[in-house]
Amino acid sequence: MPPAAPEPISPRSPRVTAARRLARRNARGKERLFLAEGPQAVREAAGHRAGGTATLVELFATREAAERYTAVVDEARDAGARVHLADEDVVAGISTTVTPQGLVGICRFLDAPFEDILARRPRLVAVLAHVRDPGNAGTVLRCADAAGADAVVLTDASVDLYNPKAVRASVGSLFHLPVAVDVPVERAVAGLRDAGVRVLAADGAGDHDLDDELDKGTMGGPTAWVFGNEAWGLPEDTRALADAVVRVPLHGKAESLNLATAAAVCLYASARAQRTRGGCRSVTHG
Repeated sequence: MPPAAPEPISPRSPRVTAARRLARRNARGKERLFLAEGPQAVREAAGHRAGGTATLVELFATREAAERYTAVVDEARDAGARVHLADEDVVAGISTTVTPQGLVGICRFLDAPFEDILARRPRLVAVLAHVRDPGNAGTVLRCADAAGADAVVLTDASVDLYNPKAVRASVGSLFHLPVAVDVPVERAVAGLRDAGVRVLAADGAGDHDLDDELDKGTMGGPTAWVFGNEAWGLPEDTRALADAVVRVPLHGKAESLNLATAAAVCLYASARAQRTRGGCRSVTHG
């Protein structure tokens, strides 16, 4: 028997009104729900479960998107999500993008308790301290996922993980690895160190050079990288918490690297060192 067609929904439906409210942080926090837009994010959400509970709870789709992304709509339905067919202006009103792709999912919060992350004895962790730009936060999360990190931690001074721009910038990686939120940086560093993880602060003015650390063979053990604010980096009291403050060497004339690029270099350096027997060549020397 073929699956039932998506359920039509009125623009005046309370469900549409509730979905629109999730563009605001206070509404997300109150409902513990967030928006995931586009076929990639919806597909990832449909396949994600936390504690045995499906993450995707609702899907709004235009008729054109439902026909184009039939498999995604079917996956959403199979995950137990309620699927609504809606006019383009209704979906656009829920979406937070300039050019909506016709699919907007409503998802349950999925962040993990920090203690659960520590209990898994992580080997590679990205800690976002004082990161305020949601696009940067999502991109660093994506870099951490690509580098094979075990977890990401957002401190209580960082941006909302569920900001729609952060969710989009993660390109689905939000659904791939554990993320803890609202963790005071002191607690994050102390907990990771107690779990046997070396904590490195990434800073352009660091006393330690990333290439030197790689060449000395000090990067192969469990490591957490602490990344700071896009404009002013890490405050001195946060730098002082780390086991070492490490800079990415600049071999050309560039003044600095942006946050996401520096995070990618640092995370991949650790990932390579942890996966390479007998040492590791410097990743920035080529």
